[in-house]
Amino acid sequence: MRFPIMKIGRMTRAILLDLGKVIVPFDFTIGYRALQRYSGLTVEQLRERIRDTGLVPRFETGLIEPRSFVRELCAALSLPVNYSEFCDIWSSIFSRETLISDAFLAQLHLRYPLILVSNTNAIHFEMIRREYPILRHFDRCILSYEVGAMKPSPSIYRAAIEAAGCAAEECFFTDDIPDYVEGARRMGIDAVQFQNAVQLEYELRVRGVEWAG
Repeated sequence: MRFPIMKIGRMTRAILLDLGKVIVPFDFTIGYRALQRYSGLTVEQLRERIRDTGLVPRFETGLIEPRSFVRELCAALSLPVNYSEFCDIWSSIFSRETLISDAFLAQLHLRYPLILVSNTNAIHFEMIRREYPILRHFDRCILSYEVGAMKPSPSIYRAAIEAAGCAAEECFFTDDIPDYVEGARRMGIDAVQFQNAVQLEYELRVRGVEWAG
């Protein structure tokens, strides 16, 4: 499908991208189903119990270390697994095929700084950094557990703007979650909700962003 190209009159100097469901697809249900084998709980019960612990937001803002997180969560769910086994289950939610191609990011990176902006945690990102070579195209990774703030907190966007090295209005950002897009817009960032790779290419082209291929 082709979109008409009507350029927006602003200069894009840096491109900021979310990670989950923008670059790497994931499905939490996969992890819940894997945990079922050890817990005897339903997917919905697991989802509720994990949420009720309050551990995930603490983990994704760096307030608790990986081994403490695993120990406390396994205790709360009565899971008879060790740290390594839990990490494998916790990271099984990600699909290997990316939503944006390596070649596309490589071409963008020839002309623009690329900044990753993600709500994530140390266990997930350690695996992603190891298993997804596409991340080599990013100049900086702004991660919630390192920054100590999750989207849509202004703090994580400020860190991304600083990493981009330009004004907020010169940054383009895309995320699959509307609240996070709005959070970026409140900081002055030019932000749109991600739908798919074709739509992303269109949004970049109307902003005058060019790449080979």
